[in-house]
Amino acid sequence: MKKIKIGNRLVGEGEPCYIIAEVGSNFDGSMERAKKLVDLSKEVGADAVKFQSFLVDKIISEEAFTEKTSFQAKWDKPVYQVYQDAVFPREWHKEISDYCKGKNIDFFSSPYDTEAVDLLVKIGVPAIKIGSGDITFLQILEYIAKKGKPIILGTGASTMAEIEKAVNVIRKAGNDQLILLQCITNYPSPFEQANIKAMVTLREKFNVPVGYSDHTPGSVVPLGAVALGGCVIEKHFTDDKKRKGPDHPYAMDVDDFRSMVKDIRLLEKALGSYEKKLETAEKETVMLQRRSVYTKTDIPKGTVVTSDMLEILRPAKGILPEQIKMIINKKAKVDLKKGEVLTLDKIG
Repeated sequence: MKKIKIGNRLVGEGEPCYIIAEVGSNFDGSMERAKKLVDLSKEVGADAVKFQSFLVDKIISEEAFTEKTSFQAKWDKPVYQVYQDAVFPREWHKEISDYCKGKNIDFFSSPYDTEAVDLLVKIGVPAIKIGSGDITFLQILEYIAKKGKPIILGTGASTMAEIEKAVNVIRKAGNDQLILLQCITNYPSPFEQANIKAMVTLREKFNVPVGYSDHTPGSVVPLGAVALGGCVIEKHFTDDKKRKGPDHPYAMDVDDFRSMVKDIRLLEKALGSYEKKLETAEKETVMLQRRSVYTKTDIPKGTVVTSDMLEILRPAKGILPEQIKMIINKKAKVDLKKGEVLTLDKIG
């Protein structure tokens, strides 16, 4: 399977998981907060920090969102106003991108119109993330694909047929630098519907690196995804879950994110390789936990050894249990004390 290069990192099987801190709208309209969240993303061990690049009139129809819906009911403002408050100003993009470069953390964003795509390409983002909601917006998929940047595509709320159509559009545009993320587009999403194994199906069907964009609480799902071969993990990130805003309540805070990154890195070490072997830490336990043949009673020199004179006990310092037949009905060459470990030079 091809590995994808994002910035200075290779992403794919055998490489460390690429971990994205999704700031989304959690900068709360403040450049200072955006930079603070970049700093914190670096501090907690994220490889990248991600924003969203949209203009409200280019992403939603204000008129269509006049009726209350289930997700609107959780917001204390109209949908249009929530989106308006979450806009990441286009004039900030280069400054934040440059700030990230100075902090040695990747910056990229999810563009929701062609002008945003052009802006991200112009400032030199190392990859473009396409949110699950645009997987059927084939026109923008093709436009992004033709820019030649690595693409991370969310597949939340999508059928396999829709994902296949999107992948075909991207590949037909000449772009084979694709990573697919399993995702459940509910905030927060329930554990019983996380369906991490679907990520494996995406990898096998499309032969691409895969990962998980997670909206469940905590790090259970990300760790499960990494254990199943996930190469990318994306989690929403904030410095304070109690702040007002659509993303803060279900985002990870600094302690949560740092703990997740630590656990992922430990898990990667624990996963090891596909080779079954005797590990260094086990070598001493081989002797302590395995058994060998011991005398059950005193056996004078010249005595014919029978099975009732022997017992099989720990530690393994002499003849192995499977070798016991080699000494049955043989004579003791020396006087043997009860509880003595037997070796082949003592019997013959």
